[in-house]
Amino acid sequence: MTDTFTESRRRAADSRIPQERADASAFPGTGTVLRLTLLGPLRASRNGLPLPLGPLKQRLVLAVLLTRPNTPVSMEELTDAVWPDDPPRTARKNLQVYVSTLRRVLDPEDLGRLHHGPGGYVLQLTADECDSLRFEELARLGDGEARAGAMSRAALLYRQALDLWRHDPFSDLAARADVLRAAVERQHARRLAVYEAWAEAQLETGEPAAVADTVDEMVSRHPLRERLRAAQLTALHRVGRRTEALAAYDDCRQQLSRELGLEPGAALQCAYRSLLDDVTTPRPRGGGTGARLLPPELADFTGRDRELNDVITQLGREGGPPVMLTGPAGVGKTALAVHAAHRLAARYPDGVVATRLCAEDGSTRPWGSVMSELARSLGWTQRLPADREDAATAWRSWLSGRRILLLLDDAPDADALGPLLPPSGPTAALVTSRSRLPCLESAHRTELPPLSAEEAVDLLGTMIGRARLAAEYGAAERIVTATGLLPFALRAAGNRLSVLRHMPLGQYADRLEHPLEALDELAAGGLGVRARLAGAWARLPGAARETLHALAALPDPAFSLPTAARALGLDGRGTQRALEGLIDVGVLTPPSCPDVTAHRAAGAAAERYELPWLTLLFAREQAAAPETRC
Repeated sequence: MTDTFTESRRRAADSRIPQERADASAFPGTGTVLRLTLLGPLRASRNGLPLPLGPLKQRLVLAVLLTRPNTPVSMEELTDAVWPDDPPRTARKNLQVYVSTLRRVLDPEDLGRLHHGPGGYVLQLTADECDSLRFEELARLGDGEARAGAMSRAALLYRQALDLWRHDPFSDLAARADVLRAAVERQHARRLAVYEAWAEAQLETGEPAAVADTVDEMVSRHPLRERLRAAQLTALHRVGRRTEALAAYDDCRQQLSRELGLEPGAALQCAYRSLLDDVTTPRPRGGGTGARLLPPELADFTGRDRELNDVITQLGREGGPPVMLTGPAGVGKTALAVHAAHRLAARYPDGVVATRLCAEDGSTRPWGSVMSELARSLGWTQRLPADREDAATAWRSWLSGRRILLLLDDAPDADALGPLLPPSGPTAALVTSRSRLPCLESAHRTELPPLSAEEAVDLLGTMIGRARLAAEYGAAERIVTATGLLPFALRAAGNRLSVLRHMPLGQYADRLEHPLEALDELAAGGLGVRARLAGAWARLPGAARETLHALAALPDPAFSLPTAARALGLDGRGTQRALEGLIDVGVLTPPSCPDVTAHRAAGAAAERYELPWLTLLFAREQAAAPETRC
């Protein structure tokens, strides 16, 4: 029915001329005719003209359907909402009348928008037609931009989502039914999370005034929410309202102690320490700004305890070498680096800043552009010399003696890093790279493997809900295996499943395990695995691409050295060099040898290499469509 509905809407849209009025900014789709708003009083319109939604009980039916758009709502749930105490014997017939009337009002062209199927009634809506769906779409897009480090775009998307709110959801109906009250609570919790994400993104862009002006209203609703309080402290601090920031911290501390018997958590204490440091510690002359320009932490960051401890230990040693996080595309290097940088922020009072060394298309950013961005963020106002070596010397001289942490994300090679790395001293560098960068001899390297199966399942559960996970645990294990245990792919799968709430996990696992469907399925909410793999592919040397083409043609992702030699048409040494080239750029998993005591020749034959599943699928796509190769 969904496909019929979509096709019918397309045909109907071709035959009409939409009249765009009434809140057009909230719904950008120029072909949208029907619009439903529930982030406030329940309203419906077509071409800007209000639609009659009928008596109270009929509007309750519509409201309950809107709590779960595109998902079946059973007759029993509708009955409980409309008649919570004593439903009449004619309840089912009455509901059928209400639904029939709503169908004529909302779907006069009989497109199948409101239909009955397995599990109950389904109201089909798009994000351009319903403000709550548009809110979720904008929030997911903002999350994607934030993960990519594009904080200005993330803040804009979050703000657009928040601006859709006019009042409490279902403000004229919520008191009538428990299911609506529960839906309102969920919407408020979601709004709070998006507001916090917006506030953090806004602060990262260096524009705290908007946060300082609006945060008090949110704090009055959620006074014990520490993430929100941390944003409040930071915003007030950065606009110069330090006395208010200190008072806000003290108020929160007292409420936490009085109502929960708890002390403030790490994030709030870190914001408080930063405030105290700025109030009590004089800045060195010409010093940095103390900027904290980092992407926000992922609320559901999972696992990585060993690697995190290693990074924090190394960066806690003053004068140490650069610390590198290496691993394949999508393994979570940036997320771990950002998590570590937030944990370490208090140790670097002169600034903690992050920048990407590659553009979105995978090309290397000019060194001058990156250095200028870092300099501006840290408050260095001198003009950079045009010569690379002169600029590097001036940059290192300025950094000398300052306690700054530089997060240099997605380094393509050692040459791109060269002029940016700080001198030995209190300034430290945390670098992420898909390549191991063997030319950077002094670096301390931490290799980031895929998540363990347990960690991957746990992360999936945080995104789709523990009850849904437990109901189909075996299918969840298949899903995480099909994503290669890569956090980026797993988040794309989790986002898609969060939208497709009606889909059994087993059905989605079947799609991911199909070689021709997997990459199409791993795209949702601004996350696209194919686009991420394309960026990695574009940076590969031509010889590495050809090697990948040959290996992707093998029937099994795991293979031995002799098998690879036959596929590549090379001798043993030439094959090893080709495979080691892929390992160096983070494409191929290093070999495992089950018998390390075997004879050297036998051991070499027993070594097992493995091409990551998603990389294999992408390489096969590229081989099958040469005209689309990156």
